[in-house]
Amino acid sequence: MIRVTAHISIDEREIEESFVRASGPGGQNVNKLATAVQLRFDVRGSPSLTDDVRARLERLAGTRLTRDGVLVIIAQRHRTQGRNRQDALDRLIDLIRRAAIPPRPRRPTRPTRASRERRIEGKKRRAGLKQLRRAKPSFE
Repeated sequence: MIRVTAHISIDEREIEESFVRASGPGGQNVNKLATAVQLRFDVRGSPSLTDDVRARLERLAGTRLTRDGVLVIIAQRHRTQGRNRQDALDRLIDLIRRAAIPPRPRRPTRPTRASRERRIEGKKRRAGLKQLRRAKPSFE
């Protein structure tokens, strides 16, 4: 079990890893070894997540989420497979932790008196300009 927060733990069997060849640094090994990690986590099918955390995670994932609701994280920053695995797992845990924090409710505010007056003054100025553009009626 991978501990994410005090209330969320993910079973390691829910995470699927595959290894692919990485672009970038690696010297001669870059064309021979599969050091990049492609981590897949089924967000919609995970029993470890509550509905509200799942919804926030889907929103946070953005383009990393497939149509089927699978989160795909590709890690290829490091030269070794082990460090890339840990990097991908850390990024998944960070995403889930951010999704676990509920949003703060918006506290309604009112515009200040000065801002209302500035708005009205701007409207009057604009109306005055439009008034000047009007054609004067000719009495002929």
